[in-house]
Amino acid sequence: MKQHIHPTYDYVVFRDQSANTMMLTRSTLAARADSLPKVRWTDGKEYPLVNVEVSSASHPFYTGNNIVLDTAGQVQKFNERYRRNVPQKNRSEA
Repeated sequence: MKQHIHPTYDYVVFRDQSANTMMLTRSTLAARADSLPKVRWTDGKEYPLVNVEVSSASHPFYTGNNIVLDTAGQVQKFNERYRRNVPQKNRSEA
């Protein structure tokens, strides 16, 4: 097996900007730790900080705030807009 081909895998803090929560986990983004800002965690150590827009703390699927879309209305609008101009008596045959 080749040596030294894998990226650095170490602790990183991910901050969900929309929910304002932080999670400490391991990631290969630790290889870019020099270019990332640092944040002090509850254990007193500093870790690289990665900002994310959506995580399990803010995604509707995980939070239970699912939005149900009315796709039937959208399909009807599409069919009305793009239906063929067929005379009424021939429409059932087409």
